[in-house]
Amino acid sequence: MYPDIYLAEIYSFGNLEDTDRVLIPLFTETIAAGFPSPADDYVEMKLDLNELCIQHPVSTFFVRVRGQSMTGAGIQPGDLLVVDRAVEAQDNSIVVAVVDGEFTLKRLHKVPGNQYMLLPDNPDFKPIKIIEGMQFEIWGVVISVIHFFGPSAGKQLLKPIKSVQVNK
Repeated sequence: MYPDIYLAEIYSFGNLEDTDRVLIPLFTETIAAGFPSPADDYVEMKLDLNELCIQHPVSTFFVRVRGQSMTGAGIQPGDLLVVDRAVEAQDNSIVVAVVDGEFTLKRLHKVPGNQYMLLPDNPDFKPIKIIEGMQFEIWGVVISVIHFFGPSAGKQLLKPIKSVQVNK
């Protein structure tokens, strides 16, 4: 019913204390996206992406995106989303939702009367109005997106721990 984006695979962060952490250099200088500026070769600190992206390790997952409905939010097909199931969704949050047994990725919008809509960030897709009788669940909130450049970039990074199926 909502084939534009769905959860194909879910990847768990597992127990972060039991894994080796890789600290990546963080430069104090920003990178100019306009006119070039001289760069310092000064590293301010080491950055741990686990600490940056993961607030609740037990409830945080990677989800690979398929579809075009959120391209206006900078989410492209093949990107990996960091989704936290412990974060409470707010109005305008980008969420992974289950609607009538199908996963979808949309922006949550609260409308008057304590009702909700799921909005795409692409004008080629229609909003989903949540109406009485629909099965509706916020599965998790998108915390960040890992965007890859090139058709095969990032595909070898993770192996699925399980496939997701929703009982209809």
